[in-house]
Amino acid sequence: MKRQLFIYGSGRHTVPFLDYVAKATGKEPPNLCFIPTASGEDQDYIESFYEVCSQIDVIPHVMSVWINSYDQNETFGDIISKMDAIVVGGGNTLNMLAIWKAQGIDSELKKAYYNGVVMAGGSAGSLCWFNAGTTDSGPKELSIVEGMAFIDKSHCPHYNSETSRRPLYHNNILSGKLTDGYACDDRSAIHFINEQVHTSVSLDEQNNSYYVHEQEGKIVEDRLDRILIS
Repeated sequence: MKRQLFIYGSGRHTVPFLDYVAKATGKEPPNLCFIPTASGEDQDYIESFYEVCSQIDVIPHVMSVWINSYDQNETFGDIISKMDAIVVGGGNTLNMLAIWKAQGIDSELKKAYYNGVVMAGGSAGSLCWFNAGTTDSGPKELSIVEGMAFIDKSHCPHYNSETSRRPLYHNNILSGKLTDGYACDDRSAIHFINEQVHTSVSLDEQNNSYYVHEQEGKIVEDRLDRILIS
């Protein structure tokens, strides 16, 4: 079964990125599910998802974790297994992963990933799929958060928009706190198939994605060849 992951630097919904995810499923129209846990299920964020989905050929769904047993007839696993693609939103990565672990959602997502459901997201929704990365989920300063390691590399979103992210990511790789990994500018994305880079796409020429690693004590940024989409 082909395993697919599509990650981008910003958590903002865009027509080109969600349309790319939809087409990667090979279904017409696919069931596309947004999981907005990291934002505390912010209503404006959810409405923007539906607005973008109205412009592409998908059947949109939103999965809430703030539920009770009396009005929830399906398990989280039941919901996830019916989807063709999952899109995870931005927000607080640490809180999101803690909730998912407590509810068993992390295990259900991994099961779906291995069953061919396309996984996607930006910001917290991209960081969560990797082994670790830096996050603003805690007070005072950026810290390292461990992800679900669908891809056993580190990750840095917001690579071009938050000035502290890039140097901190470099320092953490050089110090061994993070492994080598992938970084995405806000308007750039990477499509992985079976944990290998398949394609990089960007919304404009100023945004790119990178493979970032250490070589002879220095950081090397290998910019991925990318295709512009709109």
